[in-house]
Amino acid sequence: MDDSDVQPTISVMLIVSDADAAVRWYTTALGAAQLWDLGGVAGLELGGAPFFLHEAVPGKGQERSPGDAGFTTTRIEVFVAAPDDLIERAAQAGATEVEEATDYDTPWGAHRQGGFTDPFGHRWSVGDRTPLQRSPR
Repeated sequence: MDDSDVQPTISVMLIVSDADAAVRWYTTALGAAQLWDLGGVAGLELGGAPFFLHEAVPGKGQERSPGDAGFTTTRIEVFVAAPDDLIERAAQAGATEVEEATDYDTPWGAHRQGGFTDPFGHRWSVGDRTPLQRSPR
């Protein structure tokens, strides 16, 4: 395979304070499946959508966990058939700043979305339809 066959891929790697605890939380709270674990770095997937975890490395200031930095600038968006169920599952497992799903009229059709903050400081939005899937009007 030459370089012209490689399709661009964007992946999300969440910096966390404790990778083992994060793997446990995401698998329990969100139902994510663990793909691999390198010790401090792990691959997970939620309904076929992969995401990665990396434990914060002391002295690497540009890759701090949101908890260490005191804020987050990225929102993780996940789209599932039943956003209310995933939000409730996360809340039961200790998510904070929980927003119940609300209905919206959007350019891509009717959309239901809510969210939460996970114990590692990452903000999640949970919706029922991605803006990449347009519905007929």
